[in-house]
Amino acid sequence: MKKTTLLASAMGLILSSGWAQAETNKLLLTGGVSTIAGSAGGGLTPWAVIGTNATEGEIGFSSYASRVKTQDYSLNGYGVAIGIHDRVEVSLARQDFDASPTVALNGIAPFGISSGEHIKMDVLGLKVKVAGDAVLNSDTWMPQIAVGLEHKNVNPGSLQSVFSFLGTKTSGTDVYVSATKLFLDNGLLLNATLRSTNANQNGLLGFGSASPGKNSRSLQPEFSAAYLLSKNVAVGAEYRFKPNNLQAVGAAAGLGKALAEDDWKDIFIAWAPTKNVSLTAAYVDLGRIVSALNPGGRKQTGYYLSAQLAY
Repeated sequence: MKKTTLLASAMGLILSSGWAQAETNKLLLTGGVSTIAGSAGGGLTPWAVIGTNATEGEIGFSSYASRVKTQDYSLNGYGVAIGIHDRVEVSLARQDFDASPTVALNGIAPFGISSGEHIKMDVLGLKVKVAGDAVLNSDTWMPQIAVGLEHKNVNPGSLQSVFSFLGTKTSGTDVYVSATKLFLDNGLLLNATLRSTNANQNGLLGFGSASPGKNSRSLQPEFSAAYLLSKNVAVGAEYRFKPNNLQAVGAAAGLGKALAEDDWKDIFIAWAPTKNVSLTAAYVDLGRIVSALNPGGRKQTGYYLSAQLAY
């Protein structure tokens, strides 16, 4: 699919939130939200649910667009997903990260970074439900469980010289297991995900690191909670632990903690005006991102907006 066609589809609107019932007989929240990587879940972390409004025996489609803006950086994303029989989900996402501040690295070494540089990353996702059902098991302690992967390819542009200096690769695959528990009567959803990864800043700064940094995979937990305030409004929060692969190689280069990576977190509110259209807004705290490039090494906090159209 051409990028322009994908973007046009993605200009629909986000989050299948709300426990109102769709014509497909699927409860809307069981389609989750579109994560920044394209899979169904929260904004920052995948859930065990299968995206779109399709139920067993049906095939569904969703598209989304999102934007994250902090003090120094911004990230635009869009993508599509297909849900098959409420058991298999295939997703494709594109992220466009405005890395303009990194031109300042030319003052540290002759990296040749272009002014206004962007890092682009494509994410191909696959998720399979392996046990449980979020709705049918809502009156028991059995969660819905799914396994998934996210294969990521990064185009760093003129930042390739920085990637080479750090010893990071431009492609990698995250593997995860998610467990989602829906307490339908209480309007509460809880999720826990365990991710095997060696991605730096979700992959936007490559994968792994040269010595003395960390090049091997590590297991990183992620948590989400959502509470339904009304039929079509939900609030929630997420916390995503992150690996810190690059700090040691940065320190060895005399940059101190400039390449340290912090955990991500957010607080969100979602509104679903119809069964197909939904919107979300969030306050995000992404911690330090190449903190040598901003005053005092400040943390990157700001807003997250996303929209999805789902069938």
